[in-house]
Amino acid sequence: MRYTRERIATAILKAMNSLGRPDPARADDLAAQVETALAQTYGAEKLPSVEDIQDVVEAVLIENRLTDIARDYIIYRHRRAMLRAGRAREYAVSDNVPYKKLYQILLWNMEHECESVSALNRIIRAGRFPDLIAAADRRFEREVAEAADHVLRHPDEIRLVIVSGPSSSGKTTTTIKLAAALARAGLSLRPLNLDNYYFDLEKHPRDEFGDYDYETPEALDLALIDRHVSRLLEGRAVKTPHYDFKRGRRALEVHPLRLKRGEILLIDSLHGLDRRMTPGVPAAHKFRLYVEALGQFKTADGTLMRWADNRLLRRMARDKDFRNLQPIETLTHWHYVRRSELTNIIPFLGNADVIVNTALPYELPILKDRLFRYITAARRRFADDPKRLDAHIRANRVHDLLAPLRAVRDAACVPPDSLLREFIGGSRHFY
Repeated sequence: MRYTRERIATAILKAMNSLGRPDPARADDLAAQVETALAQTYGAEKLPSVEDIQDVVEAVLIENRLTDIARDYIIYRHRRAMLRAGRAREYAVSDNVPYKKLYQILLWNMEHECESVSALNRIIRAGRFPDLIAAADRRFEREVAEAADHVLRHPDEIRLVIVSGPSSSGKTTTTIKLAAALARAGLSLRPLNLDNYYFDLEKHPRDEFGDYDYETPEALDLALIDRHVSRLLEGRAVKTPHYDFKRGRRALEVHPLRLKRGEILLIDSLHGLDRRMTPGVPAAHKFRLYVEALGQFKTADGTLMRWADNRLLRRMARDKDFRNLQPIETLTHWHYVRRSELTNIIPFLGNADVIVNTALPYELPILKDRLFRYITAARRRFADDPKRLDAHIRANRVHDLLAPLRAVRDAACVPPDSLLREFIGGSRHFY
């Protein structure tokens, strides 16, 4: 995303105008501060995304004690999205946003009185938290069942199921539940492990720091994937590669694979919706499922929680307990995860046949109990570090989301087959 100071100044001036306090000179000065902060954080070579720029604008406005202008700027962004959601019910996806889906999610939250921090706090105080867990899990299970029904309505056509979604969206649990629903109808999913299709390490693309980039589709042998998938769907056998991550080397023709009667090939990949993945397979033979935490949850100041922040909290919890990574490490690395999502995943959202929402309103109080102290520490640690501005902004935003929310320490009321167990442990599913 290339930006200019003039465009930033115009956006700030619009927020000022909405409050009846236009000040072009002040807007220009603030835009200059934003430009300086962007340069310190992202450098001359790395281009920030629209999300990055908007985050820095908000941070600069708040730092200048223009909290009312910052709040109006934030609300304006969300208000536009929700107005479009209410008016665009005929569209599944527009501008990479599933407006119809968001509108339905917001209505569900309102019907179940869990659409905001204050509403969720009332549920916890009233002892109705277990009821919310049960209702939210039923809603998720119903969406997965509807996705399975889509496959079952076309049993002679669909030969390939593709599950895609960004980090910590809950793809693994969703895929397990989808497979179980299909198995009850006599169908089974046979996974194709795309990790084995990475090129040798020296052929990988590198990022701006010279590090090997596993997040980009170009790191995968897309031509070989397409060839093998086409052969498998024709009923032929293939020998898939084996990738040694320690050595960064791939051996060809190692693992024999052939689909049995009643088996559907499964691809679980960040890049599954990219049209460069399996272009040789006719669209009628594919079922493309997109998984995302599409929570429509209002923070204390009336803005909507960002989906990526929900997933960040999940990943912080999982990394801490199961991957020997401190939450602060996950936080500082998240910018790279998010940038890859915005480049390689979200632009292809419109290619999905079905979207499953994995956001669970009850997860936030439980995640707060596990993570809030780490987020508070990150705010202090990165307050004066311009190279960690992204981490500081995210820590501040998540802190402000969670601070007024009542924490729930005892997660015993979360059932063992809940999607949340993928991130906090105690699941009956094998990951």
